[in-house]
Amino acid sequence: MRILTAIPVYNEEQYLQGVLQATLKYADNVLVVDDGSTDRTPELLREFPQVSVVRHSQNSGYGAALKTAFRQTIEGGYDGLVTLDCDGQHEPAMIPEMAAPLAQFDVVSGSRYLKVFDPSQAPPPERRKINTEVTRWLNECLGFQLTDAFCGFKAYRRTSLEGFDLTVPGYAMPLELWVQAAAHGLKITEIAVPLIYLDEKRAFGGALDDPTYRLNHYREVFQTALTRSGLQAAGSCAG
Repeated sequence: MRILTAIPVYNEEQYLQGVLQATLKYADNVLVVDDGSTDRTPELLREFPQVSVVRHSQNSGYGAALKTAFRQTIEGGYDGLVTLDCDGQHEPAMIPEMAAPLAQFDVVSGSRYLKVFDPSQAPPPERRKINTEVTRWLNECLGFQLTDAFCGFKAYRRTSLEGFDLTVPGYAMPLELWVQAAAHGLKITEIAVPLIYLDEKRAFGGALDDPTYRLNHYREVFQTALTRSGLQAAGSCAG
């Protein structure tokens, strides 16, 4: 399969070079979606001419960056897409392992909770609590058997991307994606990936930094996506 590996970035000068150097060892086709970085990220990207870059003129959000990666996969005629974050939480050496199940599955999702790789690593408590709650929604409302709702290390068949109609530009976009994946009957599997937190101070931005607000926002996005997909009446799930 011809695979595109895409990395959404926003002000990632601290990690960018190391992540790209490692990624290029395991991926032939690498795309960086620069979501309007204002630090040295654009300058550093020029040191990697073998990496394709799409730059947003302004910061539009994590979901918007992934949508650009999806579009580049489709327009480039790739068979599949692997996405990973640029904050050092994902191991590029696992890119081939992440892509391999695309021969049988439409979406391959990394899970930080399927297996303990390093007992000394633990997520920030409020993030783990929200992830657990949202994962419960996905399983109870959509019939999934997931263990990690928000891992950004994923792989997709191009044919699955062609069916998505995603409208959420921010961090809640995966909820809309999961709903549409269920509506389309996509085959999904999880792969255990290491839990790595290098910087617990990284923020979502604005009101989303408040855990209660963030969970309520996720609930609203999820219920709207359910209604839009015709899977469930709003309010009857994710209570």
